[in-house]
Amino acid sequence: MEPKLNRGKDSSWSDPHQTRSPANDRFFEYYARQSQSAETRRRFTSIRDAVLRIVRMNHCERGPLDVVDIGCGAGMLTMIWAESGHRAHGLDINRQLLELGRQRALEVGLNVDFRVGSALELPWGEESMDVCLAVGFLEHVAPWETCLDELVRVLRPGGILFLSTTNKLCPMQQEFNLPLYSWYPRPLKRRYEKLASSARPELANYTSYPAVNWFTFYGLRDSLAARGCRSMDRFDLVDLSDKGPARKTIIHAVRRIRPLRWLAHVATPYTIVAAIKHGR
Repeated sequence: MEPKLNRGKDSSWSDPHQTRSPANDRFFEYYARQSQSAETRRRFTSIRDAVLRIVRMNHCERGPLDVVDIGCGAGMLTMIWAESGHRAHGLDINRQLLELGRQRALEVGLNVDFRVGSALELPWGEESMDVCLAVGFLEHVAPWETCLDELVRVLRPGGILFLSTTNKLCPMQQEFNLPLYSWYPRPLKRRYEKLASSARPELANYTSYPAVNWFTFYGLRDSLAARGCRSMDRFDLVDLSDKGPARKTIIHAVRRIRPLRWLAHVATPYTIVAAIKHGR
């Protein structure tokens, strides 16, 4: 499995990337390379296609969509939406990565609204977006509930929020280079977070903001329900049109049998949630 592509992170109002360091330089070099890999493009394209399937299922497609990518980093996912003719917006706290994204968009003639800012106070008005993306991001924002409030706030009624983040049910993970890290007790996690932010940046792939939050689909589903959203998990999002009979049978069983669905979540190293905002 490809190491997780750490995107731009947002944990405070300050911008630590204005001060260069060897760890930040290594993170930027790693990200600049990985963000354009064929595997990254394939994964981000599959996210776009999954969201558009939800749009079609809910009969809410009305031409170009307003799409915002929170923690967009160098903007590969943002540009994939722009390539499809949608109005694409990207936000990140990392100025260096955003400049890279702007340069890449300009080189291919794409009009993308890239902005430097914090996910704790999004620079867009209420109900201004049709799709809100937070891919590999929420685990790095300490006040994640405030971030979730903002993500839902900017969505129009019927809009779609797509999240991918950590899964504390699964022993496999790509945040820290430590075995079974998802299952570590909180005090031990805090110790390694501090080490990764100071003396041992290689523990968290040199990112400036190591993951501090660990989620389950069920917990996020409840949090989003309290904010007026109906959620689907990764198994609800599987496109069965290109699957063989055996895989279709397995997916149908996972969808219908609750204990089996829970075990399937235990076996997957990250959490995916697609939530639709009520009101349409």
